[in-house]
Parts: sequence; C-alpha cells; structure tokens
Amino acid sequence: MSAAWIEAFLEALAAERGARANTLAAYGRDLTDFRAHLTLRGSDLAEADRDAIEGYLAGLEAAGLAPSTRARRLASIRGLYRFAWSEGWRADNPAARIRSRRPPRPVPGVLDEAAVMRLLEAARCPAGSAAAQLRALRLRCIVELLYATGLRVSELVSLPLAATAGDPRMLLVRGKGGRDRMVPLGAEARAALAEWRAVRLAGGASPGPWLFPANGGRGHFSRIAVWQQLKRLAAQAGIDPAEVTPHGLRHAFATHMLANGADLRSIQALLGHADLSTTEIYTHVLDARLKALVFEHHPLAAPGTG
Repeated sequence: MSAAWIEAFLEALAAERGARANTLAAYGRDLTDFRAHLTLRGSDLAEADRDAIEGYLAGLEAAGLAPSTRARRLASIRGLYRFAWSEGWRADNPAARIRSRRPPRPVPGVLDEAAVMRLLEAARCPAGSAAAQLRALRLRCIVELLYATGLRVSELVSLPLAATAGDPRMLLVRGKGGRDRMVPLGAEARAALAEWRAVRLAGGASPGPWLFPANGGRGHFSRIAVWQQLKRLAAQAGIDPAEVTPHGLRHAFATHMLANGADLRSIQALLGHADLSTTEIYTHVLDARLKALVFEHHPLAAPGTG
C-alpha cells in the first residue's frame, strides 16, 4: 500500500501541477527513503504518526544531512500526507504541525546599478570584423534582455524567433513547470532585439526556430556559452568576472526594481516564481527602503529628536 501511495502522489504532481521529471525523481527518492525507514521499524505510511516523522528527521540530522536536505525531505513527506488526507486515505495529516528548521536562504550577491550600466555600455560597442560585430550584436541583445526582463538564462536561450516578431512590448516566456508568463520589454531591450533580429533574418535563408541559434547551426545557443561570454564582457568593462553571471543579472533585475519602488508580488510574477517565499530573499531591499522612508518622513525620526 505504501508504494501505491507514493506512486499516486507523484502521478498527481505530474498531472495537476506539471511537475518536471527531476522534481518527481527527487520526491520519489525522499519518500522511498522515508518508507524504508518506517518498514525497518515495523510501520508504514498509513500508520506513521508525528513522532515517527520527527524521529526520522532526527535521524537525518544525526547522520549529518544538510538542513536544506532535511527541509526538502520534510516538504516531500508533508506533501504526501496532505495528498493522502485529501484522498480520504487518512483522517489526519501527521506532518501538518512539524516545522522545518531550515536556515534562511542567503541573499545573493548583486551587481550595483553602476556596474550593470558599465556592462551594458561595453556590450553596446561592437567593433572589429563582420563576424566580431555579429557576435557583439548577439551579446548586446542577450545582456539587454537578461537585465531588462529577469529571465532565467535557460528561458532566454530557448526563446523562439517567432516570439519576438513585430517589435514586441511584451514577451511570452515558458518558465519552470511549463508555466507561461508575460514579461514587458523596455526601449533599450527592444532596440537591441530589433537590431539582432534584422541580422538574424538577413540573407533570405531559412532562419531556424531560435532567436539565438547555436554556432554550429543545431539547436539554440547554450547556457554555458552565455556564461563564458559574460565573463569576457565583464573583464572588458573593468568588472571582476567572478561577480558577473547570467543569474546575477536576474538578481540585479529584481533587486534594482524593488529598490526603485516595485512591489514584491509584481517581482514574483516577473521572475516566474511559483511561491512568494522564493521571492522573499529580496526583502532586504524592502527593509532598507522602508527604514529610509521612516527616517526621511517621520516627524520624530530626525537625529536629535525624542
């Protein structure tokens, strides 16, 4: 019965939430390990209570598993029992009141606005041979889009050419879990996109399906190629290459938007986060802004008052 519960739960995740294969495999491993733990103690998923779950988690801690791993195992168990309760297989959810002791997620290092402007300026200066100028135009478009939209690099390189037709003000992006979202484009990003598209479509030959085709002509440009070119561009702009990554530009997009007045829910939608808790790593920006607002506008917050 226990194995059937796990199988049904994974099928529901795939059918109802569009969970990817890697996600399903991780849930499956976590729950199979928990089930094996219960079996060794003469129990199963249908009988386990809160003490059994907490005992399992304590064993993981004693074995030296990282807090993040233990938190993920608990999330898997909690999800399974929520599903079992909704299906009427159990009258309770024994994991419902167990809280994870997962440490707060670290705030990612973020390029400041001046550094991003230097990076963009370096990308706007194509020079050299025709081939070098072509590569520079492509890189400029990539950098402009990454910073203007907050796209994941995997989302960017897999953009279809057809999705960018007609000088779009919005891009339709397919994100994690097959979820689609609309992302607006600013003037600089649209200009870089239009210039790159004109080059892509020149020559009359079939342009292929991707906005950024691979150099070899098969598939799209790779994530690692974007990473490598950003490193070279950072050095050209006088920025430590270790500080510049595609995901770093995504973090810069979110942080700079919040610092300039955007709300957290809007950032969640633009980044394609399924859960607001994922976006909350950026609340340090909101904390700083709110503190500045109090010191600037509250009548008793000025130095020397009170």
